[in-house]
Amino acid sequence: MFTGLVADLGTVDAVETTGDGARLTVRTRLAAELGPGDSIAVNGVCLTAVAPTAETFAADVMNETLMRSSLAAAQAGAPVNLELALRADGRLGGHIMQGHVDGIGTVAQVTEDGLARRISFDAAPELLRYVVEKGSIAIDGVSLTVATVSDTQFSVSLIPETLARTTLGATVPGVRVNLEVDVMAKYAEKMMGAHIR
Repeated sequence: MFTGLVADLGTVDAVETTGDGARLTVRTRLAAELGPGDSIAVNGVCLTAVAPTAETFAADVMNETLMRSSLAAAQAGAPVNLELALRADGRLGGHIMQGHVDGIGTVAQVTEDGLARRISFDAAPELLRYVVEKGSIAIDGVSLTVATVSDTQFSVSLIPETLARTTLGATVPGVRVNLEVDVMAKYAEKMMGAHIR
């Protein structure tokens, strides 16, 4: 489980792609805290650390994950948001996240808004059905509050701290991002559907 509070902005060192999937190698100060088999969120995708060293870790990415996330386009040198799995004694500072990406959104517009920056995203209707104004959403692994939502888009407003500590600070229109909706909304829909039948 994760909370969407990015702990480090790492860098993709290498990407090895085959027909069977891909292996990412990521450079980060968090690598020293990882053991083989530990979970780590990379741009919001829960991956399993392989062969961690003091400075890097590798992770195997299966085709299902490549199909559903923006990691399929990962390239050496790209920055990535990183978060270690939540410890049982840790603070839940963001919202409950699983690192299971629901789909991909696209940056539609970036505008300055006082000290904040507002970013609008295009997203599929099957994802937007779970997005509510002032609810939580994870964008590339960052826990954020939804500012507005329509039938085709939603927006968030980012403070300077978030802009400085995550990849969202450098985002521009056209960039594809990983989206994880609030899992409680999906469970509620399934339970209500079962009750109605």
